Amino acid sequence: MDMDKVDQIIDKHNCEASSLIQVLLDIQGANNWLPKEALDRVAERLQVPLTRIQHIATFYKAFSVVPKGRHGVHICLGTACHVRGASRILDTVQDITGLNPGETDLDLKFSLETVNCLGCCALGPVMEVDGKVYGKMAPAKIADALKNYD
Repeated sequence: MDMDKVDQIIDKHNCEASSLIQVLLDIQGANNWLPKEALDRVAERLQVPLTRIQHIATFYKAFSVVPKGRHGVHICLGTACHVRGASRILDTVQDITGLNPGETDLDLKFSLETVNCLGCCALGPVMEVDGKVYGKMAPAKIADALKNYD
């Protein structure tokens, strides 16, 4: 990651240690993950112990300390989606992408995650890609939906 971009993000938050989580969120948003070099720079500039930053970066699910794909695929496994066949949706996404939940493909195209609820139970089963919700999903629709992302 470009350290100038990290510095810009830190400067935007006035180098305040109290803005640590927002700084990490902005870096995550700009880079899709939190590289070690970026965490080192944040620790140095905000004068926060690196161990504290690493604890926060690994505690919250919003952060990733490993590279993520350009497109995040989330499959809802909540109760409403589960009873409507979410496992078949997950199986089909796994077959198409070759990924298990929590994995990212080698070309950093997709990262696959499961979630407990996406908040749109009436649309179940639901798949969400980069914030776009695909409701009433069927295995036959998944390949068409995923081909829109490169």
